[in-house]
Amino acid sequence: MAQLSIKERQSGGVTVLDLSGKITIGEGSVQLREEVRKLLEEGRNKILLNLGDVAYVDSSGIGELVSSYTTTSSRGGQLKLLNLTKKIQDLLMITKLLTVFETFDNEEEGVNSFN
Repeated sequence: MAQLSIKERQSGGVTVLDLSGKITIGEGSVQLREEVRKLLEEGRNKILLNLGDVAYVDSSGIGELVSSYTTTSSRGGQLKLLNLTKKIQDLLMITKLLTVFETFDNEEEGVNSFN
């Protein structure tokens, strides 16, 4: 089972986190939480999560996305989603969270949306 791997890169003042694997209860969601917290502590509060290679998200993973979103917002930042797979998009639609997150299919648009 592939755990979550997170690669961090910068694009025009925005921190892009390329996620791949699974965001599930336990390690995956904790990893994501710690990564987002670390960025916020460093004052980097424009965060774009690239979910293109995320194979699976469970309810805990969804909870973690929401938690990361609210933590970022409460610190005056923004967290947005990029490259949602059909599965994740459906999941966010069912849970009515698609209206909460700003989502993008195109990285350039996602990055530009922060300015």
